[in-house]
Amino acid sequence: MPTVPPAPAPAPSVPLVRTGSPLPPAPPVAAHAAALPASPPRPVPQPLTLSADHAYAARLTTAGTAGGPAWFAERWTLDGPEPYAVPLPLDQPEEPEADVVPLADGRVLIRRRVDADRHTFSLLYPTGPGTGELLLGALDCADLALLPPSPDGASVLALLPGARSTAVWLVAGGGFGPEHVADVPGRCSGGVWLDREGRLLALDRQLPGGGPVKAVVLDLERGGEVTPLLQIAPESNDRLLTADADSGLLLVRSDAPGHDRLGWGVLGSCLPVRFPECLRAADATVTPFAVQPGQMLMPESCAVALRIDGATDSWVGLWRPAGRRLHQFAAPDGWAAGSGFWTREGVLHLPYAQEGAPCAVALLEAPVDEPRRAAVSGTGASGSTPAFGMCKPVPLGQAPLTGRTAPG
Repeated sequence: MPTVPPAPAPAPSVPLVRTGSPLPPAPPVAAHAAALPASPPRPVPQPLTLSADHAYAARLTTAGTAGGPAWFAERWTLDGPEPYAVPLPLDQPEEPEADVVPLADGRVLIRRRVDADRHTFSLLYPTGPGTGELLLGALDCADLALLPPSPDGASVLALLPGARSTAVWLVAGGGFGPEHVADVPGRCSGGVWLDREGRLLALDRQLPGGGPVKAVVLDLERGGEVTPLLQIAPESNDRLLTADADSGLLLVRSDAPGHDRLGWGVLGSCLPVRFPECLRAADATVTPFAVQPGQMLMPESCAVALRIDGATDSWVGLWRPAGRRLHQFAAPDGWAAGSGFWTREGVLHLPYAQEGAPCAVALLEAPVDEPRRAAVSGTGASGSTPAFGMCKPVPLGQAPLTGRTAPG
């Protein structure tokens, strides 16, 4: 069992420090993948992690020193009239393998590996010209993966895989340092929230004896109860990539059609998962990273943002399940590839950093799909691709979102 050192007293609230002078973003230029001009290789920006409410983002960045580049945490504020960055350096530089996750109150969780089998957790926050640090505790384990921040904006969970089960720990948001939450049989990865209360967490799990990877739901209010989420075919690997709590739209990756394909389904629906032909890319990898919120009971109308990774560059794809094509756009130079969020009105925000604009956001409006004739049966797949015939419906009637009530 991992050891948990005691946590110190909470830190006082502190004012924010404004830095940087972002330039107005230039709108991305539309381009089809085959027509995108070749561009010279450029350094890949460090991953940017968003808070649950998209008000903040955080990343590790570098500053030149006499001894070479020094890594430190940086927080971006995205919910004001202009984005700005706040550097959070400490006396010692950070290791580039550290993880940072912003919380809704503006503090940034940092996970550091201090030796082969020990990880420490702290909260960083600006204190006038300097950086404050609140130590949260440590866990003794070889491997650890932080999950996206909980929808409550104050909590962060971590997965600790073991020989036959995966431990789920609350590493930020608890009262006394890291707290053990649940043990899930098998080896788990991924991590997608299915609700806005921070109760239902979807994980991709492989059972201890091996076999296919299947998405399951962990109910944090029912003692860590685990129920199936995706069962497309008996031997298929079915992973959940992202989900929208308002509409129930799910984006999945599965090899049920014979090889890995990107598909979509609806939480609680009896219709099968569908694999649109327009989301297939022969020479690129397509991964969803944001779904338009606020589309209650209208999953097919949700705009979905996708990261498209080619041989030398990444660009942005926009798609709706009800549409017949994948719209492709060049990303702004310096885009933190795979990061971004939608507004309810259908405007995609893409954070980026470049010379002259160290903290900026490009805005991209979802294009309007041309009208098309409805399928004769009323259940056709997106585009012209029929649903994969051997797929079973997403068995979400077994999951806690439908037909379940909280105890008491």
